[in-house]
Amino acid sequence: MMDHSYMMTGYWSPWHWFAFVMFAALVLYPVGRILARIGYSPFWSILAFVPLANLVGLWFVALGEWPRHRSSS
Repeated sequence: MMDHSYMMTGYWSPWHWFAFVMFAALVLYPVGRILARIGYSPFWSILAFVPLANLVGLWFVALGEWPRHRSSS
């Protein structure tokens, strides 16, 4: 049987980190831009990586009153 204990020690190749950073940038940048355009802080885009919090955040943005619309009224 193969020994897969190295997978549990946190060893990741540089390619893994490169792919992770690219994926994070491909998700965080557009979500941050959308949030900034509707009046929220772009830092809320970090919730896109938290399970269940991303769904709660999506519903909050979809159903809540947007700060940009509040200030212009």
